[in-house]
Amino acid sequence: MTMNLRSRNQRLGCLLALRFLALVLWAVHGAKALDNGLAMTPTMGWLHWERFMCNLNCQEEPDSCISEHLFMQMADLMVSDGWKDAGYEYLCIDDCWMAPQRDSKGRLQADPQRFPGGISRLADYVHNKGLKLGIYADVGNKTCAGFPGSFGYYDIDAQTFADWGVDLLKFDGCYCDSVEHLTDGYKYMSMALNRTGRSIVYSCEWPLYVWPFQKPDYTEIRQYCNHWRNFGDIFDSWQSVKSILDWTSSHQKGIVDVAGPGGWNDPDMLVIGNFGLSWDQQVTQMALWAIMAAPLLMSNDLRHISPQAKALLQNKDVIAINQDPLGKQGYQLRKEENIEVWERPLSDLAWVVAMINLQEIGGPRSYTISVAPLGRGVACNPACLIIQLLPEKKELGFYEWDSNLKTWINPTGTVLLRLERTSQHTSKLLL
Repeated sequence: MTMNLRSRNQRLGCLLALRFLALVLWAVHGAKALDNGLAMTPTMGWLHWERFMCNLNCQEEPDSCISEHLFMQMADLMVSDGWKDAGYEYLCIDDCWMAPQRDSKGRLQADPQRFPGGISRLADYVHNKGLKLGIYADVGNKTCAGFPGSFGYYDIDAQTFADWGVDLLKFDGCYCDSVEHLTDGYKYMSMALNRTGRSIVYSCEWPLYVWPFQKPDYTEIRQYCNHWRNFGDIFDSWQSVKSILDWTSSHQKGIVDVAGPGGWNDPDMLVIGNFGLSWDQQVTQMALWAIMAAPLLMSNDLRHISPQAKALLQNKDVIAINQDPLGKQGYQLRKEENIEVWERPLSDLAWVVAMINLQEIGGPRSYTISVAPLGRGVACNPACLIIQLLPEKKELGFYEWDSNLKTWINPTGTVLLRLERTSQHTSKLLL
């Protein structure tokens, strides 16, 4: 929302030692996570904002306004169309669900016309589907759309959400009058949620609102939040996706190492299945959100989504990368001539590599890369099996450490690869 404050036998033995050391080092996180036992892998679900925004016109647009009806329909589809089985379990309400005023006891209340059963009934409906419910509030005096904010009401709002059966809180940062109040508010709400005794994932926009004034303290943020937004809202456009990737890569030294089980950098919603991205650009977003260990919160209309977009969002191989239990965020390895190479380590000693073609003119470009430096120099030492996962799955074969890999990448598209270490027996066969 608009701001107001706004990573030949002798050689094999060395390889194994290096791999072990790398895993030990990479398992040590630079900051302590929020100790609520939640978000041990990135949160997956659906969030209304990018696709449906603040549509309050239920009389003329009953199927797209922010209402109980919309969320119940999406809950039904998340179960019937395989989204829940794929891992998307949180159904999240964003801004504009509230009535304009609190009730007589100072509690937030849902708009009675658009949510006639209140949030509690909706939570029951969602829970009966085996899903979880997310909700939205704001650290300041008002939400970004002008509804009641939580400033001065942190304890009562946290308890209200817990009483309703809410499972995730997205806490925005509009209409806060100082960085100090913003920081204190985010901390206080984290503690207030924990005091309720209910397990509630805490999604913050804290660093987003601090960046214009000072560098956020990510060690501190991780101690209070399960995931946090760093950059402005995503739009349904390639320019928006590209700007998020640019920001992430240019700040990766400060944000990558802090992410891990219990706390994640959040580059915002998946807009796959909407109107603004080409097929190749949708592949790029899915691949890079997996590399970045990002929360996968779709914002689209599940009632009207193409089979191709659905298959991409439900791709088991890519979701497995995103949800890898090692929980290490990937990073940009290099950029040259409009080609970016990103990589990420996985818990089974495999690595994933994404190669993006940022050129927006011409046809597919060939790109040749030495496999030696990939995976910090150990992913293919002495050899590896390379499997292409996107844009289509196919086995590319075995590559030795001193081999080159050549691939073709569509404009604004991405080739996503999985590099699996070979067994000692297989490695000897290749020598």
